[in-house]
Amino acid sequence: MDSNILRKFADHVQQEMGEAAVAEKDFRRILEQKDVDAITIATPEHWHAPMAILGLQAGKHVYVEKPCSHNPAEGEMLVQAQQKYRKLVQMGTQQRSSPHTIEIVEKIHGGIIGRPYFGKAWYVNVRKSIGTGKEVPVPPQLDWDLWQGPAPHRPYKDNVHPYNWHWFKLYGTGETLNNGTHEVDVCRWALGVDYPQRVTSSGGRYHFKDDWQFYDTLLTSFEYEDKMISWEGKSCQGMKYYGRDRGSTIMGTTGTVLVDRGGYEIYDLKGNKTSEFKAGNTTSSADLIGRDSMTDAHFANFIAGIRKGEKLNAPVSVGNISVTMLQLSNVAWAVNRELHLDTKDGRIQRDLEAMKMWGREYEKGWEPRV
Repeated sequence: MDSNILRKFADHVQQEMGEAAVAEKDFRRILEQKDVDAITIATPEHWHAPMAILGLQAGKHVYVEKPCSHNPAEGEMLVQAQQKYRKLVQMGTQQRSSPHTIEIVEKIHGGIIGRPYFGKAWYVNVRKSIGTGKEVPVPPQLDWDLWQGPAPHRPYKDNVHPYNWHWFKLYGTGETLNNGTHEVDVCRWALGVDYPQRVTSSGGRYHFKDDWQFYDTLLTSFEYEDKMISWEGKSCQGMKYYGRDRGSTIMGTTGTVLVDRGGYEIYDLKGNKTSEFKAGNTTSSADLIGRDSMTDAHFANFIAGIRKGEKLNAPVSVGNISVTMLQLSNVAWAVNRELHLDTKDGRIQRDLEAMKMWGREYEKGWEPRV
């Protein structure tokens, strides 16, 4: 959709793999190619589910970056499409393929901290203001109509593309889905839970006054019958927790595990460190590409699933639960009240206003269909 970005990454492929990549601006031409078995989707979030569904309908396996959808209705449709077309869909929560995270989650399930009951996830960054956008002519390298695709079409403004779309509700889902998906998913995995009973969320856009439509600071609680997960996101304030800009702690009846992309630490009930493991490689909040060993392992798992029938580490049916939970935290923030959920499918109970935010409006002709 942006010829400059296409050229940049095509050049990277040439340099690293020694062969030229085809820089195709319209993904639909790729879906028409019979010799393409699988696609990977790393577009703006409003494209994730619609493009994945079209990929499945074209007979392709799909690797889709988190979040797998822009809203809960799309997540439901994507899971239904995967079940209907019987192709593999892996969501890009790559920590599910991290060897040390797999190891420590297995230890948690084995009782290393007793009965786990509280997961705390966090992410911090020092993002700058996006200012106030002005309507300007569309850059010549950008197909703005195709870029917008299923989102309601609007005039081009100069502070949306190529990254700040994250902070506009038409295209993005805020920091909660942009980054919280990873750490909250680890907490849910470690605690062995799916949809919560209740969601509360509070925060705001405090650091700057600009076009940013989401919060820059958010606190969310996901409450279960006997467990809880909290998510704390700070987009513009870099004060770290435990010396880390992102991570998860899992607390239990006999101790705590601290796990991030660089390893894990185990603490006793009084907070004394009893052991640790360092993976030897880390990624930071500033990483926008995700070039690391666990991402490589996640793609390897996806490819092995296609070639050998290996079980996926993050199938969309699993990943969509974490995504829907976090999308509902955005809904709870928007309506400013606690949401009560059906624990079977995450649907909001007894709140018609909030339930109206389950889906979205689409540009005519671009509505996703299973």
